[in-house]
Amino acid sequence: MKALAVAAGIVFWTLVLGTAWLAFFPGSDSGGPVAILQIQPATAPGADMPAAAPEGAPPPEASGSPAPSEPPPGQAGMELPPGFGVGPSGPPQAPIVEAPGPGQGPTLMPLAPGGQLETPAAPPSAPDDAAPPDADQQGSAPAATGTQQAALEAPAGTPPPPPPPPTIPESETGSVTLPQVPVAELVEESQYGPLPKVAADGRRSIDVYARPSRYAVANAGDPPRIAILVTGLGLPGGPAGDVLKGLPAPMSVAYGAYGRNLQDGVTSARDSGHEVLLHIPLEPDNYPTVDPGPHTLLTTLPPEENMKRLQWLMSRYTGYVGVTNHMGAKFEVTSTSLTPVLEELKRRGLLYVDDGSVQGSTAGQIAGAIGLDYSVVSVQIDAGNVAKQLAELEAAAKQRGAAIGVIKATPATIKQLTDWANKLEAKGFVLVPVSAAVRSQRQS
Repeated sequence: MKALAVAAGIVFWTLVLGTAWLAFFPGSDSGGPVAILQIQPATAPGADMPAAAPEGAPPPEASGSPAPSEPPPGQAGMELPPGFGVGPSGPPQAPIVEAPGPGQGPTLMPLAPGGQLETPAAPPSAPDDAAPPDADQQGSAPAATGTQQAALEAPAGTPPPPPPPPTIPESETGSVTLPQVPVAELVEESQYGPLPKVAADGRRSIDVYARPSRYAVANAGDPPRIAILVTGLGLPGGPAGDVLKGLPAPMSVAYGAYGRNLQDGVTSARDSGHEVLLHIPLEPDNYPTVDPGPHTLLTTLPPEENMKRLQWLMSRYTGYVGVTNHMGAKFEVTSTSLTPVLEELKRRGLLYVDDGSVQGSTAGQIAGAIGLDYSVVSVQIDAGNVAKQLAELEAAAKQRGAAIGVIKATPATIKQLTDWANKLEAKGFVLVPVSAAVRSQRQS
């Protein structure tokens, strides 16, 4: 019995070794190709297994995989140990592992004939002459505006074209949206803050920040033009910005440089359609008994020091079209002090409005010599004589074609201005912003 058991064992192991030899080296005697075995991931005991295919049925094909090739000669009908599969012949390749999904183990990617990794076929590309998708189905893109088209056609590195100016309303009292401030191309950074400057394309603050008006150009047959400049804002003890509520939009306003939240006030005024001027303090006759403020421009200072003070004043906020004086009885009659100031205003693209309070002011003479946009106020309107002085303003406009009045902001004066403006058109006048009056007067 013992000898029989030993003999049976020898026969068993001979069969096992022979089978293994045929599996790994089929056709070796004839020089045929050697098959490469791919190890499939083992299935855990008890895991759900797909239903076995009926006997004789072809094995299921993986989605997108090519049909299995015919087995090499000598392998047809070969039975392999569980967990093994015979792949196509070719040079040995390392297993290709796909990144596992959540909760999954690694997946072996199939190898194409020749041992190369199969990759999904790329979608066919449209021919070069293919027509674009139907706009009705895909949704058509909006056409580019003139400004956008110019930007697309401009060479690389070319700055974008300037935005179009605000649309001129059909009526001078109509609603208009002024550009948001600051406009970057009109700003120069300084040690004090943002300063106005002329843009590289020549645009100036008077061009960009002004309220548009069809009467900025004087034409024969135009009605007399009247502009109102409301002052007293942005100064210590001055009224709050809401005092302007109800003020007709074409009327311009002037803010000083000493108040709080000045930019908020200027922005609010512009949002209501009012263009803005900067009120700068100039030396009065009885300085320092009367002191307009710590940055007052003085005749006793050298031009360099006055320029520093002027730049500090101009840096308090942005969005103004020009400058008007606060006091200045001594400064405006001293041309050696005033000339550098007006030259700086012209260089920075601003206008200058003389409030008319200084007898013998040299501002008009200097402005004419240097080509500065300039005008002088025709009538100073005080709170006690509003009706009378508005009538004087109307007479000056009839005589000269355009006239500017200046008045301090109080709830009472704002109400009087509003009532007067409502009847102005019926009298044959037109209410315009200060910048329009300045330009039209310079042309006439």
